[in-house]
This record gives sequence, C-alpha cells and structure tokens, in this order.
Amino acid sequence: MLALKRISPKEFLERIRGEEKVLLLDVRAKEKYNDYHIEDSQVLSLNIPKTVIFNLEEGNELAQISKEQRLVVTCTTGNSATRCAAILDGLGYQVEVLEGGLTAWKEYRK
Repeated sequence: MLALKRISPKEFLERIRGEEKVLLLDVRAKEKYNDYHIEDSQVLSLNIPKTVIFNLEEGNELAQISKEQRLVVTCTTGNSATRCAAILDGLGYQVEVLEGGLTAWKEYRK
C-alpha cells in the first residue's frame, strides 16, 4: 500500500479559500458530527461513520461518492480517518487525510 496523502489544516484552508469545492468525509459518530463539523460554502461535508466503512457490507453509503472526486477524510484526531482512508484507497477512491483531524483544525483556526 502506498503512503496515504495528508493535508495540513493550513493547506486545507488554502484549498477551500481557492476556487475548488472540497468533499470532506467525516467518519465520526453522528452525535459528534452533529455537535461540530467543518462548515464552509466550499465544503461539501458528508458524515459516514467509520463503523460503516469498516463493515462495508452493511449498506454502501459510499455509492454517493464518485471515485473521480478527491476526498478529504477526517475524524477527531486523524487515527480513524487514516484507517478509513486506507480502506477507501484500496477501493480506488482518491483520498487525503486531514492531519490531526478536527482537533488540529480547531487549534489552527483559533
């Protein structure tokens, strides 16, 4: 397996400040997602909990994501996002992991 691409909070902010819309896959539980997630006019935020990605046979919510579209995966600290990104990468998705997850994002945005 190739090393997963990573994107820093700074690079992520620069990307969404540019012209490009970003597809952000948040793999935290629905409750955590509902409490806080990245919102921006340039961000299309999807919440598919990691348990769904770990057990893909439970129903394929990934069908809504094109494999042609670049996807940034995030969670609280980056660990679950990295595991999910590895699975998605293996399925042919173009994935990047937000370094440090939402914890690093919030810290950067202070």
